[in-house]
Amino acid sequence: MTHNTTKLALAALALCVVGAPAIAMSPAGEEAMNKAGQIMFEHRCRSCHADDPNAKSYGPSLIGVVGRKAGSVAGFAYSDAMKASGIVWTQEALRAWIADNTGIMPGTRMKHMSITDKNEQDFILAYLNSLK
Repeated sequence: MTHNTTKLALAALALCVVGAPAIAMSPAGEEAMNKAGQIMFEHRCRSCHADDPNAKSYGPSLIGVVGRKAGSVAGFAYSDAMKASGIVWTQEALRAWIADNTGIMPGTRMKHMSITDKNEQDFILAYLNSLK
């Protein structure tokens, strides 16, 4: 992600969450998190994954990914490693995957730049959570 994209995402978040309590996020704060995550998704994930039910993509759709069993989107040719993983895409599993997918699943075909920044992960996870 470019420095300008990160700045844009953080600015979108800051517009709505300044003064929000740390333990509860306002609806405006949640919206800002989702928007920042959408911006990051555009730059980090969209080249392979769809967030539109009508769009075709190289990788499986990420709509409804939170809570879904790994390797379960009908019609997608998953690696044997993914099909045998037994992973359910919880917040924790997705965070680990985003940070180091090949480290947690040797043999996966998915390759990406690791996203180790916790804030970027939070934004992307917020956006993935919104995709229902």
